[in-house]
Amino acid sequence: MIPTNPKFSLEEADLQAQIDTGHLINVAAVVQCTEAEGPGKRMALWVQGCPFRCIGCCNPHMLAFQPRQLQTTQDVIQKTLSTEGIEGITLLGGEPFAQAVGLARLAQAAQEHGLSVMVFTGYTLRSLQQAKRPAWDALLAHTDLLIDGPYLPAQHSHKRRWIGSDNQQIHFLSPHYAHLRDEQAGWPAANNTIEIRLHNGQISINGFPHQDLTRLLLQPTGK
Repeated sequence: MIPTNPKFSLEEADLQAQIDTGHLINVAAVVQCTEAEGPGKRMALWVQGCPFRCIGCCNPHMLAFQPRQLQTTQDVIQKTLSTEGIEGITLLGGEPFAQAVGLARLAQAAQEHGLSVMVFTGYTLRSLQQAKRPAWDALLAHTDLLIDGPYLPAQHSHKRRWIGSDNQQIHFLSPHYAHLRDEQAGWPAANNTIEIRLHNGQISINGFPHQDLTRLLLQPTGK
């Protein structure tokens, strides 16, 4: 959530309330179709704001709890369900469980329309379950694949595709991807990939880029 403090205006406080109740989702970025954020072709949605500060995070511009692209949850659901040619959605950030109410509704709608749901979180599954927060439980209930734990650069992974570091665990919360459960035979062992897009003169990148590349792309360009 966006922390409240005396400097926040009433308008900002109202926006935060709408995020906390799930009316709005604070979106950092969306890729309508990607093969770098989970099995098959997926829509990927990154939320803005994260309580963690992992060294080497590939999305440092998504850490601050500040308004970015504020969209109604219903609009996000409609856009998701109208996206053709995907087998599921992936929720990243930022920290998805910081906006669990709205994302749980999105995940439920996606599953009801035959799409799978994959979530990356800095929390561990155990900590999410022990917290006994209804919104967190709801998002977990509509998640097929959960990748948990903070990114640790000293354990950077070269063995499991889509996984940042070796401490992060894969949790199969539904039978949807049971065929990937055997990491030796089922889970792709290839290195992480990246996708680079150029749209209206702007370069975007997703996947798991080296932090030097992320830093370079975030630098302001001179005229």
